Amino acid sequence: MTLHIYQARLLHYLTESDRTERATSDHSQTLAVERDITLLPVIEDVQVYPEYIADGALVVDDVTWCIVEYGRSETILSKYSNEEGEPAVKVHDYRDKLIMPGFIDTHVHYPQVDMIAAYGEQLLDWLNNYTFVTEANFGDPKVAHDTAQFFLNQLLANGTTSAMVFSTSHPLSAEAFFTESHRLNTRMITGNVLMDQNAPDNLCVPAEQGIRDTQNIIDNWHERGRQHVAITPRFAITSTPKQLRMAGELYASYESVYLQTHLAENHDEIAFVKQLYPNHKGYLDVYDDMGLLGRRTTLAHGIHLEISEYERLRATGTQISHCPTSNLFLGSGLFDLPKTLSYTGVSIATDVGAGTSLSMLTTLSEAYKIQQLQSNQLSAHQGLYQITLGNAQSLLLDDKIGNFMPNKEADFVIIDMGATELLERRMAQTKTLEEQLFVLMMLGDDRVIDQTVIAGVSRYRKSTL
Repeated sequence: MTLHIYQARLLHYLTESDRTERATSDHSQTLAVERDITLLPVIEDVQVYPEYIADGALVVDDVTWCIVEYGRSETILSKYSNEEGEPAVKVHDYRDKLIMPGFIDTHVHYPQVDMIAAYGEQLLDWLNNYTFVTEANFGDPKVAHDTAQFFLNQLLANGTTSAMVFSTSHPLSAEAFFTESHRLNTRMITGNVLMDQNAPDNLCVPAEQGIRDTQNIIDNWHERGRQHVAITPRFAITSTPKQLRMAGELYASYESVYLQTHLAENHDEIAFVKQLYPNHKGYLDVYDDMGLLGRRTTLAHGIHLEISEYERLRATGTQISHCPTSNLFLGSGLFDLPKTLSYTGVSIATDVGAGTSLSMLTTLSEAYKIQQLQSNQLSAHQGLYQITLGNAQSLLLDDKIGNFMPNKEADFVIIDMGATELLERRMAQTKTLEEQLFVLMMLGDDRVIDQTVIAGVSRYRKSTL
């Protein structure tokens, strides 16, 4: 066993219970928690605080893949100085860098990476003219494997260590994704897409067969290593009531399987759902009636909702995934983050390929602008909390990932705050940590990712060329 100590600036977010546990477990270190910064929590009534250590050290066990502890560099280094009979220690010097927990993306379509930035349509036409054409190729195992490999490598290059992902209606698209994710040891969630109407014949799968495919994927992959399965109806338009009801029955038969789909992204979409389901009170009511809502459900978008729908989300614990670059690119509308957070948990996601970047930092930059247009504020701390611990909380993975608490998995990203000449020049003008983090949120992208570490193993390192 070797203990790895990463010296760097450390930033992460703690709940009140994390803070209490840390304070009582190690009296030798003074907490660096910023208690005067108010963050809107993803989980109701759970207080969240930033913790920043300018001269920090993160200790990782290369056998368990987990974090042992973290703290001030001087204290950590003196504690783990090599003595006979003690574990070997390797020190990694990143004192000019910032280390954060790995970024988490809660809604993204890996097959759509090949059609990102497809011009000139709104949602329904965009699906028909670009998405379905691209996804039809995933009946070819080589296409599925090569795309999964490329996509996951792109996530790592952007500092994303976990994601909730759409595959296609081909079971092998999910199999290919899980195979590659398992090889990399990334914690990922996906499933075959359920569609049996209003889509090309070569993508539609009869309701019973689609559910059998999902069941097989659950049997093969759910909680195998760091993989999780999500039951994945695309949305109400492309699934018959029979398919949605069967998906709900399968969902109810498991306590740990996820469910993901789309909700209220576009006005024409909402009108089409009302046409297909005239006896339901609204879009969300369709999913509610079919048994698709719940604490392990993530609904992408949720832009255009009625108060009764917000209240139903709260009552069921159903989560919303906000996709800023996608909403802007397709002209779908402006998502009200504080309002939605006042009802239920909200995560933040890239939604590639309607989304235009796999960078969670770029995604936060666009999220900030969407809130500005509604006279809402999105601070850097709020944004960075959301894409780390907040997204982990939304996915019920915060016992495993999301911050640096001991025994959590060592997924983290090493960030170069001066990665470009512009960033370096702009950072030189900042006077506070908050200013620096805001500049990072607004100007950062894949270029700031120096290294991405998955379960204690470096899986991406920026080229020095």
